[in-house]
Amino acid sequence: MTTSPLAELSTHVADLISRVHLATTLADLQADEPFLIGKRSVLSSLQKSLGALAPEERKAAGAQLQEARRVVEEAFATHRATLERSARSAALEADRLDLGDVVLAQVHAPVAVGHPGIVAATQRQLEDVFVAMGFRVSEGPEVESDWYNFEALNIPPAHPARGMWDTFYVDLGEPETVVLRTHTSPTQIHLMERAVADDSLPIHSVMPGRCYRRDTPDARHLAAFHQIEGLVVDRGISFADLAGVIETFTHAYFGADISSRLRPAYFPFTEPSAEFEITCTICRGDGCRTCSHTGWIELGGCGMLDPAVLEAVGIDGDEWSGFAFGFGIDRCAQMRHQIADMRALIENDVRFLRQFS
Repeated sequence: MTTSPLAELSTHVADLISRVHLATTLADLQADEPFLIGKRSVLSSLQKSLGALAPEERKAAGAQLQEARRVVEEAFATHRATLERSARSAALEADRLDLGDVVLAQVHAPVAVGHPGIVAATQRQLEDVFVAMGFRVSEGPEVESDWYNFEALNIPPAHPARGMWDTFYVDLGEPETVVLRTHTSPTQIHLMERAVADDSLPIHSVMPGRCYRRDTPDARHLAAFHQIEGLVVDRGISFADLAGVIETFTHAYFGADISSRLRPAYFPFTEPSAEFEITCTICRGDGCRTCSHTGWIELGGCGMLDPAVLEAVGIDGDEWSGFAFGFGIDRCAQMRHQIADMRALIENDVRFLRQFS
């Protein structure tokens, strides 16, 4: 009776697995790979010997041999993964830097602690002033549709007033339908729409945020700047209320010796409209380069809400009235801290920034 070539298969498998575990490094295991699971292994030799078996025995023997190969290959892969983890841990340990002996006094470079920038700090100070006056703080998106940024504010397409804002358009949707907001006034529209939907009038709110215009930076202008907008919608609101809010804010924020004044102006979304100016805090009204030698600095614009704006959001102009105002947070920081050139805010000169830490 002929002896089957797979008679000692279990012994061969046990021997191969034992040899797998004898390898203590990846290099040893890779060197033994041809003899364990490759063409020079005993399993490959047994595979060749199956041809000597009778056809009816060959199928069962082949399946038995394939199962033995699977067991050995699985042991090989598991041990290789273990050796790889060990090698990776050893490499990390070799790269570890022990700082236990480092004397901190020998580190000469000082570690600077960050702090809010002057514009962010100014925004919080402005919010505190208006909250103390009874306003709430609201926010709106920086990317707006043309309707919110212009049309709802009584500035229809092709209106000459659009020339007052050098606009950045965003490549979304139809051409010139999405913009980087040129002012914080669109947030007024969002607030009034929400108040109408929720039946939550009146509104007393300020809206700070970043705005964008294609301005050439100079002593008083930046292309990306910050505004704070104010909105009041209530019964019986008059222009006198607006002037009182502006004057109260000026004294509260800049000091009792700084005054405000209103000058007639034009804005499409307010009627009547005004620009409000404050005494130049750098020259105290004597005249300097920053105020163009006038003694006054324009801070922003204001006015009574145009009936067309109230109508656009569904507010009855016969029952409700209101005013809006807006001015630059960067300009406030400039005036508050007597900064002659606003471009200093974006130059990242640490010598300048350290003055406000």
